[in-house]
Parts: sequence; C-alpha cells; structure tokens
Amino acid sequence: MSIEELYKLFEINPFVSTDTRDIKKGCLFFALKGDNFNGNNFASQALEQGASFVVIDEAEYNINDQCILVNNVLTTLQELASFHRKQLGIQILAITGTNGKTTTKELVTAVLSKKFSVTATKGNLNNHIGVPLTLLSMNKSTQLGIVEMGANHQGEIAALCEIATPNFGLITNVGKAHLEGFGSFEGVKKTKGELYRFIDLHGGNIFLNTTNNHLIEMAQGQKAIGYRTTKEGTGLEAEQISCSPMLIFKVKFPKGWLYIKTNLVGGYNLENALAAACIGQHFDVDPQNICKALEDYTPANNRSQYTKTQFNEILMDAYNANPTSMNAALDSFESYESPLKAVILGDMFELGDVAHEEHQKIANKLSSMKLSLILLAGKEFSKCQFGNNILVFEESSALKAYLENLKPKGYLILVKGSRGIKLEQVVDCL
Repeated sequence: MSIEELYKLFEINPFVSTDTRDIKKGCLFFALKGDNFNGNNFASQALEQGASFVVIDEAEYNINDQCILVNNVLTTLQELASFHRKQLGIQILAITGTNGKTTTKELVTAVLSKKFSVTATKGNLNNHIGVPLTLLSMNKSTQLGIVEMGANHQGEIAALCEIATPNFGLITNVGKAHLEGFGSFEGVKKTKGELYRFIDLHGGNIFLNTTNNHLIEMAQGQKAIGYRTTKEGTGLEAEQISCSPMLIFKVKFPKGWLYIKTNLVGGYNLENALAAACIGQHFDVDPQNICKALEDYTPANNRSQYTKTQFNEILMDAYNANPTSMNAALDSFESYESPLKAVILGDMFELGDVAHEEHQKIANKLSSMKLSLILLAGKEFSKCQFGNNILVFEESSALKAYLENLKPKGYLILVKGSRGIKLEQVVDCL
C-alpha cells in the first residue's frame, strides 16, 4: 500500500495509536517494535478493541484485510506524518536545545494560543516516534504547529527536520548532556545546529538568543529574529527583577516595559520566557496577552516547580539533569534568601567517559556553597571526594529512609537529578 493510499484511510480514521492502552474506535494502530516489545503481537488485540486498521511488518500477523503489511512500521509512520504535514500547509516551529526545551515549548504554546489554534508536542514526545505522532495530531483547525525535538546522537535533529519540515526554529541553549551519544560538547553543538542548517537551507527563520555566544557561532550569521537578556546583543530585551523563588522580569516591548510575574523558579528560566515573548511578538500577539500567558503558566511534571509543604519549601527540578542545568540550578539557588537551605541532588546520566569528572566538579562546587544540608544520591556521586558536610547515598531509597528519620523542618530545598534516580520519591518525606 502506498503512503497516498494509507493517507486516505487516515483521513477517514484520523487518530493514530501505538499503544493498545489508548485505542480509540476507528483509529489506525501502528505496531512498533522496541528493544523489549513487538507491537505486531498486539495487532489482533488492537482490532478487537476497535481499531479500524493495524499497520504491521511481520507477515504472520497479516490475518485479514484490516491488516496493512509494510516493510517497516516506524518508517511508514514517519512517512505518513511527513505527508500529512505537507497536506496541512501550515507554519511549524521546531524547538530543541540541551535544557529548557519542554518548558519553552509550553510557554510558547501558551503565548501563541492567545491568538491562534495551536497544536504542540504533548509532554516530551520529542523523538523519532513522538515527532510523527505530534504531526499526525494536527488537523485542519490547527493554525500553527509547535514541535519539540530531542536527540542523544548526531544526525537525529536533521532526521526529525526532514519529517516535520519546520519553517521556524529555536535552540534554547547548548550544554553538556548526552555526551555518551554525542561524543563531546562539539558533538552537541553540531547536532543541535542541524536545526539552524535545515531552516537556512529551506528559507525559514530562526529565533536567536543574541547574548549566547555558542548559539551565535552556530547560526553562522544567518538571518535571525533576536532576543537578549543583557544590553549587548540585538532584539527583544528582558531584565530580571527578582527570583525569590519565583521569577519576575520585565520586557521592553515597542511601547515600553511590561512587568511579568511568573510561577517559574530559577533565573535560568528568564531566557525560556523571553524566547516565548519574542516568538509571540513576531506573530503579532498583543504584548498584554503575552504577559498574561506567561504569568498564568504553571509548571508541572517536576520541572521548575515550587511547592510548600507543612514543613518545608521545595524547588522541584528533578525531571532531568546534566552538568549545565545542574550548575544553573545551583547558581540560581545560591542567590535565594533563606536561613536554612538544603540541596538534594541525584546523579546525572549519559555522560560517558566524563561522568566522574563532571560529578566531581559539582561536588567541589557544593563544598564551597553556604548550605545547611547537602544530600546526594547515586553511584557516580558516591565515587566523588567530599567535605565533611555532605552525605552521599548510592540509592535514592536509602536517601529516602534517612529523610524519614531526619524529618527536616524549616528548609528551602532544591531537588534535582536525572529522571532515572527517581528523586520525586523523597518529596513525601519533606
């Protein structure tokens, strides 16, 4: 079956599923494969649950005319998404970066939704499967599409661009993350820069933080819509007012400065919020509506969240972590005023050969900070050299048991680590 023929079926059944837990009657089920699963095994179950057709790539599962046998299910899903994107003919903004891409995507969506019908990536479904699913969730009512793109190996952003063909691009920043796959920081820059190169080759526009030297170098002088957080640079200007712990800042719109009080913790979110304001201004969203969208946005899913419990105040930023984001979080936390300050940090994953070096750098930084309590979890942190004021646990479960016994009270606490450390489980003890 050709993609054009499959697309006709999709138009009749415009919902795609890759998981039998979210089958809707009349949907198309794509039997994807992974390291630990084979979606072909669930094809007949998907039909029983109401799927109109199942796309499979193993002949033994081709049991009736509702089964569509292809060479590769994943490739077919991507080709269908790319074909659908071309039929829509709408403008699409792609967002990538080492840190802040999901938060920025959510902020941009909030801003642009003040004027347009926007379809954006749900959660962080930003890979070779998530991007096609995002595109296929767009329909004729969608006026603007926002696609988050993630990568942990070179070439991935370029491949996602070929599927989504974005008209606009934004790289939030570049830092030390996924070094195991990228090989080096230069590998990170090269991969993220694939978005700039695609946009340039196809005559689109990029949004550029003109105070970030790495991004300026990567953009190589191509035409850009700029924003800045200092007097240097060009484009829409912002200035931080305070961050104790909520970020408050002002933006210089054409008719003057407007103040914005956000629900975001961390000064590092200034660049993310300003990027959203810049994009909103480019698409002629009223500045007052831009401000309202940014003020109304409430972070979720352990990203830049502020929580006040019966005993402590918690800055929860434990969705993910790498050396760049960890340093930014600690720098921001150090500026907060509180009589009792504590940090609970977990290992940073996927750092390859530099894992020990990068964890030791964080350990050294912690030793120089004025903190009342420092608790760390993970095998990498356990290998580091520390001062006497730092306690380390190999597993977060052991850290949780310690906290249950300690019962800390009156602290402002930063919680940050890679998702795999599961630091969210310690919050109940705080």
